[in-house]
Amino acid sequence: MPSNQTQNVDVPVYLFTGFLEGGKTTFIQETLEDKRFNSGEKTMLLLCEEGEAEYDISTFPCKEVFIRTIDDPEDLNPSHLEALLQECGASRVVLEYNGMWQISQLFQSLPDNWAIYQEMFFADATTFLQYNANMRSLVVDKLSSCELVVFNRFDSSMDKMEFHKLVRAISRRTNIAYEYANGQVEYDDIEDPLPFDINAPVIEIADTDYALWYRDIMEDHKKYDGKTVSFRGIVATDSKFPQRTFAVGRHVMTCCVEDITYSCIVAEWEKSDMLQSRQWIQVTGTIQVKKHKLYRGKGPVMQVQQVVMTSAPEQEVATFY
Repeated sequence: MPSNQTQNVDVPVYLFTGFLEGGKTTFIQETLEDKRFNSGEKTMLLLCEEGEAEYDISTFPCKEVFIRTIDDPEDLNPSHLEALLQECGASRVVLEYNGMWQISQLFQSLPDNWAIYQEMFFADATTFLQYNANMRSLVVDKLSSCELVVFNRFDSSMDKMEFHKLVRAISRRTNIAYEYANGQVEYDDIEDPLPFDINAPVIEIADTDYALWYRDIMEDHKKYDGKTVSFRGIVATDSKFPQRTFAVGRHVMTCCVEDITYSCIVAEWEKSDMLQSRQWIQVTGTIQVKKHKLYRGKGPVMQVQQVVMTSAPEQEVATFY
């Protein structure tokens, strides 16, 4: 790939996240020592935090690796990042991200033609539970989008299920690996059956299962295409919505009160003008995966068959626990 970038050519970004002492630097060092990855492309190694370990470029099979650092989150902006890339003449980026910075800030700051090709989260298994207890929002932030989480320094005395449940409460898609002190790596193979019957004529979503169902349908639309679903939710209407369209869902809390969001799907019903915002309804309908204005792309759109007015559930805010 040529070093001069154009806006219509993706710059691949290999993103490594995690907290200090999580093992990011060691993994990146080993990756760049691998000829299969580092075979000749000019690479910018962008560091957003200073850990205990340091990089040794002398061991890399290709020396076209240029280290740049960002110490202030204000320097995370498209123009500065693009300037650093041009300065290096690089065609790809390996990025070690600061665990104390929000991942959303990074995504909003990338130049338009930079694309995340892979995202991995590294954690020290001996301290991860403490991080989760004291900085849950940062743990959720990092686990929400990563493809793989690696728990380093794992020990046979540790309970895999405890780690598994913490990850699965945030994402069902993230792969989990446990790396032991002797270098042995085990991949998580614990099954997570859904608490509702996906093949039932009508998939009945219990109030306690809404958060899990919503995450599942938003992660895998196709699974529900053509399926009939019934759940209790709160209505949202707006004069700007297309005709016969409303939203229905629940307020969902992932980790703390500050992150409560209205998590809804689009619904189409010929009698939607009878509904008002904040009404609680039991809604039943068939899911169609299609493009819709309210999604700015494809998403699950419920073709409503039945609406029954109801009261709020005992716990109005849905959670994953």
